[in-house]
Amino acid sequence: MLSNQSQYAIRGVVFLAVNASEERKYGSKEIGDQIKVPVPFLAKIFQNLSKEGLITSSKGPKGGFYLKKNQLKGNLMSIIECIDGPDNFNSCLIGLPQCSDSNPCTIHHLAAPLRNEMLHSLRNKTIADFAKDTKIGKSHIF
Repeated sequence: MLSNQSQYAIRGVVFLAVNASEERKYGSKEIGDQIKVPVPFLAKIFQNLSKEGLITSSKGPKGGFYLKKNQLKGNLMSIIECIDGPDNFNSCLIGLPQCSDSNPCTIHHLAAPLRNEMLHSLRNKTIADFAKDTKIGKSHIF
């Protein structure tokens, strides 16, 4: 469902939420090494997220990436939509070109409630919520 880019973006953003601050910024190499993703790929993803205002970037010797308080209140769905576009979750899980509630594939009625629940969480839980789960060991990013 998620592209590699979105997977790396989520892991990187949650890493920032857990570890970074305005006083302690992280470069893409440091993050990529920590979360075990290709650094050039992550750098490009972070440039895009920064350009869209979803993360913050600063240049210079003490530069790097971090999240401002308002960005911590954002959601992971905005990250996914920035990377993969808004229609990422509308495709049929078994690849049929036409699949909907009125024209369901064989697993549509099984998959649709799970997809809707996941979308609800991705839209309504904040990045800070996901970071908290990671900090307390309820989840992990690498």
